[in-house]
Amino acid sequence: MTSSSRGDIVLVKFVFADEKGVKQRPGLVVSTDSYHRGRRETILAAIKLGAVIIPATTLLGRDDLVDRVERGRARHVVVTAADADKFASVSGDFTRIAVGGAVGGWLDYATADEAPAEFAPDGPTRADDPLLLYFTSGTTAQPKLVEHTHVSYPIGHLSTMYWIGIRPGDVHLNVSSPGWAKHAWSNVFAPWNAEATVLIVNQQRFSATGLLDQMVRCAVTTFCAPPTVWRMMIQEDLDRWRVAARELAAAGEPLNPEVIEQVRAAWGITIRDGYGQTETTCQIGNPPGQPLKLGSMGRPLPGYHVALIDPITGQQAAEGEISIDLSRRPLALMSGYRDSAQRTAEAMEGGYYHTGDVASRDEDGYITYVGRTDDVFKASDYRISPFELESVLIEHEAVAEAAVVPSPDVLRLAVPKAYVALAPGYDPSRETALAIMAYARSHLAPFKRVRRLEFAELPKTISGKIRRVELRQHEERHGEARNPHEYWESDFPSPKG
Repeated sequence: MTSSSRGDIVLVKFVFADEKGVKQRPGLVVSTDSYHRGRRETILAAIKLGAVIIPATTLLGRDDLVDRVERGRARHVVVTAADADKFASVSGDFTRIAVGGAVGGWLDYATADEAPAEFAPDGPTRADDPLLLYFTSGTTAQPKLVEHTHVSYPIGHLSTMYWIGIRPGDVHLNVSSPGWAKHAWSNVFAPWNAEATVLIVNQQRFSATGLLDQMVRCAVTTFCAPPTVWRMMIQEDLDRWRVAARELAAAGEPLNPEVIEQVRAAWGITIRDGYGQTETTCQIGNPPGQPLKLGSMGRPLPGYHVALIDPITGQQAAEGEISIDLSRRPLALMSGYRDSAQRTAEAMEGGYYHTGDVASRDEDGYITYVGRTDDVFKASDYRISPFELESVLIEHEAVAEAAVVPSPDVLRLAVPKAYVALAPGYDPSRETALAIMAYARSHLAPFKRVRRLEFAELPKTISGKIRRVELRQHEERHGEARNPHEYWESDFPSPKG
């Protein structure tokens, strides 16, 4: 799909929709499976036609689809045939195109094969024309509508390509839902810019063993996955798979050091962390060849000038909010939030783009993630980073995932409470809780001690990020009332002191 002749053929696939007004640049909702050829063909065609793409995962429900059609002002939708019924109650004057089968009342994507084999654009596409409208994953609030241009993502993702280390001829595998920005990062622009092959593994339900089998069979050389996937993969005996990977990367959330160590022990390769947002490409990372500091996200990547801003003084500091200097605005930064000039102004306040994430920087310029500005909390007047506590908890063999939030306490106002998802083979028992709390106690400073623990399934966004806001709200509603499978430090005389 990288040759010009193939690109022309791909473009023709969408000519029939172009006749219905795609060139007027309204929104185009694309909600298809990642593995279907129609998705990539539609993306390429839309880029050349000047259409504005609104990526959407097939997991979205009716309310989410209504939000995208209405706020994105969509005039066309391209949907997997099996999901067409979801739009039955979505009102609007938009063209409906079904991929992968005929659907009554919908245009059949396959009929585009009958279109003429020539196409001529009606005019140039400008660099600052809008190309993508992304709805953020909404870990703390209603999704924002992020607008990117024909340069901010296609060209801006050179930083992502550099971070991952993709080379011409590589076989690149990325695990990401097609509705989210990370899919564009690592399934589209970074590998396309590098002239690499993109491997898609079709799994209706994630299987670590199935993914590992395909990595070996297809000789994957570069692999990127979110921490949730890495945490599931290390539940397997990784020594069983002799992978051909040269580069391993993780993004989406901070990766716990314990996961990195387990993968390195099995494969002799270090997973390199990277940091970015829907609003940007990869901002901070550990590119190939850079000395690594375990736990650090790395250093600012080419094109990004990153400052840590103290939220109280507004000045640069050794620890503060990750912010991008707008006096040297990177090409890869979004043009703004499409539906809110106020949100855009707030994000760009004071000459910086504010990420909402807190980090620290050491004397060598390495940046370490602390947490979201609204996730960090105080307990007994000490500042607590949930990520630091979670990284210790996940070292315990019984813990698959963990999320730490403040829990109301009469004496201390708040204490650290861990919500824990157990690894296979472990029961949510008193004995398991004691073992985990004792381990954390021996590996954390006294003021960081996990004083409450509850076994539970962790709430997540559709993209797989833990929604700590839901857990905090749950704690605020219930106060000091006990929940099922919840244990307090006071239940165990031995860990106290």
